[in-house]
Amino acid sequence: MGRHLTLAELEEGLAESGESPADNGTLEMIVSRPGEDERLVVEKAELDADVGLLGDNWLERGSKLSDDGSADPEAQIAIMNSRIIHLLTGDRTLWPLAGDQLYIDFDVSSENLPSGQIIRIGTALLEITELAHTGCAKFTERFGHDAIRFVNSAEGRQLRRRGLFARVVQPGSVQLGDVVRKVD
Repeated sequence: MGRHLTLAELEEGLAESGESPADNGTLEMIVSRPGEDERLVVEKAELDADVGLLGDNWLERGSKLSDDGSADPEAQIAIMNSRIIHLLTGDRTLWPLAGDQLYIDFDVSSENLPSGQIIRIGTALLEITELAHTGCAKFTERFGHDAIRFVNSAEGRQLRRRGLFARVVQPGSVQLGDVVRKVD
């Protein structure tokens, strides 16, 4: 990947990137992960309540955190703010390296999207889960130690700079440019 940004550069860039909308955001990128370290950027996708994003390996991959190794329904769909990933990479073609499936220009902070909040993207409804999305060794390797410190600082966690997890509660289709909005 290129040069990793320093913490000071990330903080400076954050001020320049502006704030994402608290409602009526936009779906900026959809990424399927068909196999380990494989990424497929798609223009549209189907979200299913049982398997998550069709064509993604979430269900088959399972989770190291579950007792039996099965997939964690709390981590069915990984979502990241598009302004933050762009700040980290500076290059849209590198966004999929973060490992998330949906990249949205939307305020993903815990204040705007508390656990249990439902959001609509396209015809699908997703529920924000409690599971913290904090990044992994691959995220640190790809974006740097300062990046992981930036996303996992106290402020970074509250703002969910690393992103959040959701589960599909109403199956449906999503495509680039779809509006992202909270459902009452």
